[in-house]
This record gives sequence, C-alpha cells and structure tokens, in this order.
Amino acid sequence: MGRAVMDEMVFDEDVRKLQENGVFSLEQWEEYEGKDTASPLVKGTLDAALSRVQTSTSVVKSTVLKGYYESVHNARWHHVVEVTDGNEEEQTGMGMEVREGTPPQSWKYKKSGYTLEKVDAVQQSGKAPPRLMVLTSDKGWPYSWEEDEFIRDCHVNCEVERVWQIVELYLIKWLSSHGETKLTPGRLLLIGTPGIGKSMNAGSYLLYQLLHYDVEKLQVVLYVIGNETFLFEKTTKTVTKYMGGASIEHVLASLSIPGVNAYIIYDVAKGGRKPYPLPNSWGWGMIVVTSPNEDNFDAWEKYKSPKRIIMNCPEKDDVRAMCIWMKRNRPLQEQAEHWKEVSGRMNNVGPILRFIFGKQAYDDRIKACQQAVDGSTASELERNLGIGCCYSSNDSDLSRKLVRVVRVRRGHSIESPLNVLISPHLERETLSRLESEMKQSDFIFSF
Repeated sequence: MGRAVMDEMVFDEDVRKLQENGVFSLEQWEEYEGKDTASPLVKGTLDAALSRVQTSTSVVKSTVLKGYYESVHNARWHHVVEVTDGNEEEQTGMGMEVREGTPPQSWKYKKSGYTLEKVDAVQQSGKAPPRLMVLTSDKGWPYSWEEDEFIRDCHVNCEVERVWQIVELYLIKWLSSHGETKLTPGRLLLIGTPGIGKSMNAGSYLLYQLLHYDVEKLQVVLYVIGNETFLFEKTTKTVTKYMGGASIEHVLASLSIPGVNAYIIYDVAKGGRKPYPLPNSWGWGMIVVTSPNEDNFDAWEKYKSPKRIIMNCPEKDDVRAMCIWMKRNRPLQEQAEHWKEVSGRMNNVGPILRFIFGKQAYDDRIKACQQAVDGSTASELERNLGIGCCYSSNDSDLSRKLVRVVRVRRGHSIESPLNVLISPHLERETLSRLESEMKQSDFIFSF
C-alpha cells in the first residue's frame, strides 16, 4: 500500500474521530481541547486553514440570532382542506376549513423524464391531499429577516412541495454515494414569476426540510438573500447572520473541515448579489432562486449548467385556501367577502401574492400596470413581452408587470418557462391596445 493511500486513510479516520467529538467547523476546531490527539497531517491542515480564515474574515461582521434556529426548526403545522358540507359551502362559497397538524396525506408526484409532476387528486387512493399547508415560525423566516418584515406563515402548495421533492431526489443521489464514487452535488435553478412566493414560501420550506434532513449526512444550511447570509449549523442548533455583503467564501471557509456537507439556498433578491461559481465546492449542494430575468443568473448557469425547475403561479383554489387561513378566526361571511375581494384583484393583476392581499399594494399595482399598457406602442409590447415564447423574459418594466411564466416541457421533459399574459383583465387591455394601434396604422397606410 502506497504512502499517499495510507496518509489518506489516516486523514479520513482522524476526521471521523473529530466529528464523533462534535468538531464539524474550524470554529469548533479552534476551541477543541484534544488537538494533540490528531495526526500531524490533520492538525497542520486545520491549523493552516484556521489561520487563513482568521486573516480573511477579520473585518466580516456577524451576530448569532438567539432562538431563531429553534423557531424555524420547530415551526408549527396546519393545513387547509376542502370540505363537502353543502350547507356551509352554500352560505359562504368557500368550501374549505383549517385543521391542525400535518395532513394525513400530502400530494403525490410521478417522474416525467428528468423531473416530477403531481398526480391528479382523482387518481390518488385514500384521503384527499390538502389544498394548502402552512408552517408558522414565531420569529419569521430569513426572507422576512432580510426585508425587515415580520412574516410568520410559510404557505406550501403543491408547487412548493414539488420543488422540495426534486431537491430531495438530488440530495439522496448525492449523499448516498460513497468513497471514490462520491458524486458532485447537483446544482438547481428555481425560476418563477416575481411576487408569487418563491422566496417566502419555496425558500422557507426548503430551509425547513433541509434542517430536518439527516444530520449525519447534511450538517449545514446556508441561506443567502440580498446582501445578507444566514448560516444554520445543525450540530450546534445556531443561526449566525453575516452582514455587509460578506462573501460566501468567508462563511464556507469557517466550515471547511473535510466530511462536512452543506446546502446553499441562494435567493437572488432585487438589488442583491448575483450567484457566482464557488471554488472547491464539491461538498456543497446549491439551488438558486430567481425571477425569469436572465441577467440574474446567466453567467452562473453557463458555468455550472444547473437543472432548471420552473415554478408555476398559485392556482385560484390555492389563493382561496390562503384567504381561509388568514381569516380562520373570523365569521364565515367575512371570510367570503375577503375571498371575493382577493379574487377580483387576482383577475385584474394576476395570481401575484405580493399584490392581491393588501389594498394599497393592489391599488399601486393595478395603476402601474394600466399605465404600462396605455403608455406602450404595439412594437414595444411585442418586443418586450415575448408572449408564447419559451425563453426567459428580459427585465423590462413591461415584462415585470404584464407577463407570468408557466411550465412547459421540451425534449426529455426538460422544463422551460413559457411567457403568457399575467391576468384576464390585462390580457384584454393589452390585446385591445394592440388592436387599436393596428387600426390606426391601417388608416394611416390607406390614407
């Protein structure tokens, strides 16, 4: 047996012993009292890595968020189900109710090429799946921490659950491999219409599930959003917030002990940092969460060739279930009136959660959308909207207000975003504008 092979075996054995003693990071190595029990090779490697990190991160500001790990990890479950009580449905038009805990049966998915699709409820055996699941964290979620908001509820519909199911498939494939056949973790790219809950719902739900994933296989989760990074260490049950645009390398370097696996949720928030290739990151799984604006991810996608996941907008009944949840403690008539109001807004501006629940947000949005249509020429609409095209839209003001993406499949069931108009109302307004422009040009030409 060669010297190099023997050194590698000793190194791996020392790393295993360190992990058995609770040493998973360089910070823990710094405080570890049994350093002298490690082999010279391991001790020298970790001491050198610690020295580099201490030098490179001397100006990085961080703070431990007390109680935040427990709040996310121990989030409470509720679910909304459809009910068949004819009298109640007749009185309110709602036909749904809130129940505590996890549902007895969730959605089922089947493989379709290289991805997954939900099995229709009528094809499922046993009890029907929920319309919506809700996870409540008393201290909110990283999305609301970065936005300086206080949002406790993470809404999970079948589209959000589908994202997790795909991520889990890649995790199993990555973390079940051993030794020399160990696979590089998959890179994923989650694309969806702005404002539908990719960050607040999909991002938060992924975080929750990753924190509950086997700690022996996955020890760390990194949540990057805007210019802030939140480090979740499962072994110590702590959350550390890194501020001031601290680079991911600085954070990862503090956990660079071999054998520690981690997953990065990289949310490309508006005005935040774009994803970039990470050096020596074979031990780090990663998903980038973004709008269809290719400028957000084009360079990273070309370099890492991630698998795309296209997230559809919530369906009408998903939004109805959210209304039931929000007004769960209010009289039935008030629930019905709230849903009627939200449904009308959704018809006008589309199923964009950011703009349909609050009156001021809706009023500002519908005004801006109408101005976008009225102030555009036919050529501008055609050039910027890309309706019916299977490519990511540009980041024009028009596309942000008038376009949503839906999931379609191409060869080998590869997912692609199809651009469609965002709502029935704005579809009518846009087509009317195009028709009016064409009539005017016909008149000018004939004259």
